[in-house]
Amino acid sequence: MAGVLFEGGSFRPIFSCGVMDALLEEDIMFPYCIGVSAGAADAASYISGQRRRNLEIMEKYRNDKRYLAKRNLLKERSPFGIEFVFRTIPNEKIPFDFETFQNYSGQFVITVTDAETGNVHYFGKEDVDREYKAFQATCSLPVIFPPVEIGERKYYDGGLSNPIPIDKLVKDGQKKALIVLTRPEGYVKECTRMDRMVAKAVGLKYPRIAKRVLTRYQRYNQAVKACERLEREGRAVLLRPAHPLESFEGNVDTLRKNYQEGYQMAMEQMDRIRGLL
Repeated sequence: MAGVLFEGGSFRPIFSCGVMDALLEEDIMFPYCIGVSAGAADAASYISGQRRRNLEIMEKYRNDKRYLAKRNLLKERSPFGIEFVFRTIPNEKIPFDFETFQNYSGQFVITVTDAETGNVHYFGKEDVDREYKAFQATCSLPVIFPPVEIGERKYYDGGLSNPIPIDKLVKDGQKKALIVLTRPEGYVKECTRMDRMVAKAVGLKYPRIAKRVLTRYQRYNQAVKACERLEREGRAVLLRPAHPLESFEGNVDTLRKNYQEGYQMAMEQMDRIRGLL
């Protein structure tokens, strides 16, 4: 068995969307797919077979104030227009093929973090309804988003507890993997001043989330090493951009170029990708 993994990173995964569309163009559907943050939300369009849907969303709405603007803070406690992004776009503007997504015969895994415990939690496609709160949860970085209530629990971004869930992919029985990262080779994550500010902001209410924020860089760097080790062993194809991408890139032309880079890289490595299957 082989799986595909998609890292998050706000708008950096537009690179990954190019990879997804190359896979769809070549009729490659992995039987296992795991994603975190925007990587998971974008991967839904891969599972639903909707080529270029993610790119179309960026082209039409990246600079729409309903999508991202300071004014959204008043109503939604987030610069993102949560209702517009997670409900209006998939249900009305650029419809998400919910039926095809739900009929996917493989396993789809969405990575989130429990707000109270700080522990990683995983949702499946059976946990996704037309409110798309599972996707909202995996994207909910503290301070930028409020936590998302699903059932009796509240959740934050999955990247806090498992930023590159390669361990989950292996634990679930996948012997090989296509791993799509959104940072270039050689990138080493550090605990930044912003991380310390975010931890302080959420620490009183969610102390375990604060701890996750401060130690995320350690889990990230360890996971990258695990991915690189799998590739050296011949068990993985690792795709990542050749240069740094901006998490909140606002230039649509640049987003298109980043998408095209992912598409082209996947096409160049298609024989190796097919070999995983």
